[in-house]
Amino acid sequence: LEANITEPPLASGNPFSGQSFYVNPSYAASLHPSIATSEGRIKATLTEMQTVPTAYWLSSKARVLGTGTDYMEGILADAASKSPPQLVIFIVYNLPNRDCGAKASGGGFVAHMLRTAGVTSTQPEIVLQDWKSTGPSTSTIVGRVPISLVIEPDSLPNLVTRKTGPRCGGNSATVAAYRQGITYAIQSIAAVAPQVAMYLDAGNSAWLGGIQHTSDFVALVRELGVAQHLHGLATNVAAYQPLGIACPSYDWCLRSSSRNDPCCADPCGVLQRGNPSNNEANYALHLKEAFAKGISGFQPHIIIDTGRTGVVNMRQSCSNWCNIRGAGVGVKPT
Repeated sequence: LEANITEPPLASGNPFSGQSFYVNPSYAASLHPSIATSEGRIKATLTEMQTVPTAYWLSSKARVLGTGTDYMEGILADAASKSPPQLVIFIVYNLPNRDCGAKASGGGFVAHMLRTAGVTSTQPEIVLQDWKSTGPSTSTIVGRVPISLVIEPDSLPNLVTRKTGPRCGGNSATVAAYRQGITYAIQSIAAVAPQVAMYLDAGNSAWLGGIQHTSDFVALVRELGVAQHLHGLATNVAAYQPLGIACPSYDWCLRSSSRNDPCCADPCGVLQRGNPSNNEANYALHLKEAFAKGISGFQPHIIIDTGRTGVVNMRQSCSNWCNIRGAGVGVKPT
């Protein structure tokens, strides 16, 4: 799912190709209690997961500075100590009212603070506003360690589909914080670390995969004017949509003659609603075509989170999204 871009950021090509991925020892250690109390196949899977690379969530400014591998600074130092330095993936996730203020993931500010403080004062909550602020040693490491970033899961997708609500699209302060905050983060990171590959979150196939929602998402990103700094888009972050098989075209399964093709398997029943993105692979095709048509010169690379996609039909309802039992881990990072 890689493609060229007319005016690429400095992180061109496939930034994951040929790299050794960083395995965070803090994550491996967090599995120890579960390993100790499990048995059989689950125990074997958890044991193997200790060696699987994972992205690290930068969900507060408190996670930026620190010497251990629970902090961005410590992770970068540890990755830089390897020979060669290993690729690190961070998820930048700290917008005001992020995820529309959901209890499990609310951002650093809330709506009433935004109304009194104003959007400008909330911008420093973007945890990577200035890589150089972490000190000379870290800014040097950033130049040596391969880094990819996923930018603000759920935020722009929420603006596309949740246009009302006091902590979402119905709150002008939240809308401004999302739009200006994401623009600010992307532009700031590109200015001080242009070699970093940034992927803007694009929700998932069931959420934004419909033709109108995808079109609205393209229009929103075009309005932000950040495509020239992006390496691409990230989908299915912390979600459970099936990876599936890519069809010959993104809308292949909308044809009645194609419905029995393996690439048209539709466990969530989205095709009957006119959503051509029955899986993440086809959603990637949809995003690539829609963005190529909607933003001149931008043909995004797509990365897909497969961490929760080991079992395709594990949910009673595809509207369930939190801590699904029996989901299983999917394809390892490549």
